Amino acid sequence: MKKNKIVYLPLAVDILHSGHLNIIEKAKKYGKVVIGLLSDKAIAEYKDLPSLGYSERYKIVKSVRHVSKIVKQDTWDYTNAINTIQPDFFFHGDDWKKGIQKKIRDNVIKLLKKNKGKLIEIPYTKNISSSSIKFNLTKHLTPISRIAILKRLLDNKKLVRVLECHSPLSGLIVENIEYSRGKNIEQFDAMWSSSLTDSTVKGKPDNQSLDFSSRFNSLGDLLDVTTTPLIFDADNGGRLEHLPFSIRTLERLGVSAIMIEDKIGLKKNSLFKDQSRSKQDSIKGFCKKIDLIDKTRRSKDFLIGARIESFILGKGLNDSLKRAKAYSEAGADIILIHSKEKNPKEIFTFSKIFRKTKYYKPLVAVPSTYSKTTESMLIKNGFKIVIYANQMLRAAYLAMEHTAKSILKNKRSHEIENKISSVSKLINLIK
Repeated sequence: MKKNKIVYLPLAVDILHSGHLNIIEKAKKYGKVVIGLLSDKAIAEYKDLPSLGYSERYKIVKSVRHVSKIVKQDTWDYTNAINTIQPDFFFHGDDWKKGIQKKIRDNVIKLLKKNKGKLIEIPYTKNISSSSIKFNLTKHLTPISRIAILKRLLDNKKLVRVLECHSPLSGLIVENIEYSRGKNIEQFDAMWSSSLTDSTVKGKPDNQSLDFSSRFNSLGDLLDVTTTPLIFDADNGGRLEHLPFSIRTLERLGVSAIMIEDKIGLKKNSLFKDQSRSKQDSIKGFCKKIDLIDKTRRSKDFLIGARIESFILGKGLNDSLKRAKAYSEAGADIILIHSKEKNPKEIFTFSKIFRKTKYYKPLVAVPSTYSKTTESMLIKNGFKIVIYANQMLRAAYLAMEHTAKSILKNKRSHEIENKISSVSKLINLIK
């Protein structure tokens, strides 16, 4: 080790493996090794949330030989670290010369040249990575560890992106689909178990005809083949006396959150124009449900979502704010402010006021009717979760209907073959 020389080495260390030890071993020959340990927030910008939180990863790296110091790296931009620490050497694997990190690498080279530092790139350790190890470990994810993921996502992402799942197959799509946008890889963070789509798949109306027992059975099949956290749409939660049993079942399955709405009586979907027969629970009555869930849940990582229907029922802003305050005090962890307007004006007005109160809790948007609203607009207006609540089933229904009509029309399937998935793609999806 060269005396008085500083080596800066940024790492995520989701799972410590021989590749990490190899690069640290080589780095220590050049000087004192300072690890720039990426925070959960920084990692979540470009990849999945790490399995272990920052404090746990810090303890692991601290115990590794040859590590002189650890600093928190809150971003993938190393400008501040290089200008502050002024390392003589900057170590990195050679796997960032192309792809989403190339611009970051170019900036590091420029900064090092200015500070008379040197970039040293170590050949990527083949056949081993935290991602591949993590993929194998997630097959053995426990319900307890799965429940906690959503809360960590809320703490570390600007916006948690949730998509409706109505079957194990749709869950696999949500878990595996991704889209590259510049240096970012866009993915869905969580799944939404919708009462509307669950009922529709079973051929029943969306009025709680499908009981919780049936939905829980289907939910078990979905959770068996996925690792993504899930939010359960529980309508109004059902009878107060039955609620504790539902909560225990959801926690046992590994569900991360329950969302209950403040309506009572026979359910009528909130997107129907005529809500004249719909009734809203009293604030006191709904708070009893929240309080009971709070006392029943075994883990605070299991989140309680309160869905406010005041805008749907024409009761306006003041009633919505009054309920949000009460539900927050009663123990709700997240607040869904529902609207069937074609623009987000009323929910943004609500957010602007509610965010300034001491009762603020992370806000949830369901842009089914105001679908032109972008995620950046939601972030700007203080929303932390966006739920695309029914698009997967709507897309599936239309595609199946089109396929069936084509076969009837042509009396064969040839005309539709190039517009549907190949059998091999389905086979490879399920391994």
